[in-house]
Amino acid sequence: MRKMQFKMERPGLLEAGQRITVTEGLLPSNYYYTIDPSLAMSVNIPFRDRLRSREGVVTEVTENERGFYVTAEFDEPEVLA
Repeated sequence: MRKMQFKMERPGLLEAGQRITVTEGLLPSNYYYTIDPSLAMSVNIPFRDRLRSREGVVTEVTENERGFYVTAEFDEPEVLA
């Protein structure tokens, strides 16, 4: 399972166990992903690490001094950094 983290601006938009879909965005040298409908956004992902799956499950929602973060799992191999 591949895990990805997304930044969420407000609390209560997503919860653990919730099924999600993501939309892929394209930048000149990276991809980014948005949990539909614009609930949270990923960091920029290099082309070689492109997410192939568009559906996943939220595993965790956490809050720290920088905001709210959503961890989601997708049914594909983990990317090795």
